[in-house]
Amino acid sequence: MQSYVLPNTNVVLRLQNGQYKVAPVTADTTISIPKYGSFSANLLIGRPYYVTYELVEKQDEGDSKKKITLLRAVPAAELHAETLSNDTFTPAESRDEKATGSLANESFDLVTDEGEVLIRNNRLTIDDPSRQALSHEEIEALKKASAGSGKEIIAKIMAAHSALGEKTEFSLAKYTLRKSKKYMKRFTVLPTDVNVLTKIWIEKDPSRIMELREETLGLMMSWGNVHYHAEDHDEGGSDVDLGKGRYLVIDDTCGLVVAAMAEKMGILHASPENEEQEANIATKCGLADEDAEMNDTLSSAKRRLDSNSLSQGNDSTHRMDEDDATRTNPSPGPWPTKRAVQSSAKSNSITVVHANTQPNMSLLETFGYDPDKPDPKHPLFTHLRTLSWLQLLEPSLDPLYQEPPVPEPADAEEANLPLNKRLSALKSGKRSAYWKKRRRWERVKNIVDSTRAGEFDALIVATTMDPIGILKHLVPLVRGGGNVVVYHPSVEPLTQIMDLYSRDRRAGYVKMLQQADDQGRAPAVDEEDFPVDPTLLLNPMLQTARAREWQILPMRTHPVMTSRGGSEGYIFSATRVVPIKGQRVEAKGKFSKKRKTEASMVTC
Repeated sequence: MQSYVLPNTNVVLRLQNGQYKVAPVTADTTISIPKYGSFSANLLIGRPYYVTYELVEKQDEGDSKKKITLLRAVPAAELHAETLSNDTFTPAESRDEKATGSLANESFDLVTDEGEVLIRNNRLTIDDPSRQALSHEEIEALKKASAGSGKEIIAKIMAAHSALGEKTEFSLAKYTLRKSKKYMKRFTVLPTDVNVLTKIWIEKDPSRIMELREETLGLMMSWGNVHYHAEDHDEGGSDVDLGKGRYLVIDDTCGLVVAAMAEKMGILHASPENEEQEANIATKCGLADEDAEMNDTLSSAKRRLDSNSLSQGNDSTHRMDEDDATRTNPSPGPWPTKRAVQSSAKSNSITVVHANTQPNMSLLETFGYDPDKPDPKHPLFTHLRTLSWLQLLEPSLDPLYQEPPVPEPADAEEANLPLNKRLSALKSGKRSAYWKKRRRWERVKNIVDSTRAGEFDALIVATTMDPIGILKHLVPLVRGGGNVVVYHPSVEPLTQIMDLYSRDRRAGYVKMLQQADDQGRAPAVDEEDFPVDPTLLLNPMLQTARAREWQILPMRTHPVMTSRGGSEGYIFSATRVVPIKGQRVEAKGKFSKKRKTEASMVTC
């Protein structure tokens, strides 16, 4: 993640009232904020994040009747003027010591015998709208006539308040803060990360992300041990080359869980350094100076070369000799970068299993990745894999898993030709359709075979589906020592999982297997009592977490008394283990407490 705003990216604007707005930053466009105004996106490009700006209107030098909107960076001293002021409250460390500061004596009323109030608080303060001399129409007229950030409006509103002197310093500070949130045109530029996106959707549409809060999402990533792995591969006897850092996901939160995992693995944001290198290489190769027609010609030639290279090594009938490849597709010159193959990463990959034709991961568009039109430059283009339940459980029934047939020859003479010449004789539309189907088949077959091979580092589930059926099929795909994390808004489905993987259930399952082994027969597993294998998971835990907001003010720091309702959200976590097959683990013996003798007591 960069420290400054880049073009063609999304930023988050935190407004003065605490709300968030996602704004795309594109050159020569306008960013509009309701009740604030609009400004040019060019004013944010190249500026750092975490800086607070004010909207300031000024007269255009070229046209006196036209106003332009500029951004003013608010310094930190102005933002924290009250905190950095000298008149602060210093609490007393003991009863004998007196507190200092103007707020030290405003916690109670001090009344004399004659009834005169020496020290007051805000218990007798009456907040009545009639004490404000300005009407709503006059305030709206001030807002239209004001060209500043809103300080003048706040000053006039406070000057027109007839009972402002009755307020205590704390009450006056709250009143000023409330007016600042309403009339100040300030916003802070934040980068688009998962935490801010979670806050936005938990207020906008909680059901879309299954009411998944920020602290709960962080707890899921912690128990799942999601992190980046080195780019090396396991040297095992498996037919499929399995890398490290492979995670299996069930995500019904519109891609929020996938985004959180990608952020932990460092593959959520595109690296601008690679784009700059590609631009420099393209300039050196002369592609930047070519016209559009020449670039299209080179791109089509490159696609033909890539199509022929994909056909090599799959089957002996699909191979082309170097002479035919050179003669059919002459090399157009050096390329800036190598073409990336979608879902080709073997390490640090996220495999999403979905129930529909396409998974719903629309929230990834906020981070510059469109699942419908993926960008090859984005890291998720190669590290994100998707497959359906049908492809996972019954791949032979899925048409995409079947190898596309070779186009039939038109006559007997064409049937005797090699495959490359036969494909060259086809029309361009049929030839491109064949290679498109074959590349899709190779991608789907690679994803399905590697997923069914298992050895995933963790299984993370966030869905409203029945978790029992999900764990029955997906837990065996996790490697030994891996983690299993299941999130659900309510606790009832997770309590069933806790019972199925409990110690008593596991002991009964092992006893049933031992009895079947002693009798020399295959164990008859009752699906009602044991819908899942309880020996595959160890140390199951059920927990929840909720972080409360705090009010941070001098002498009045305490948790906020009210918070939003909704589901609490619970997490089930366990560790995948590999049970011992064909051996018994038994503990026998008498464990009686020995009486201490006098000799042993002397020795001790």
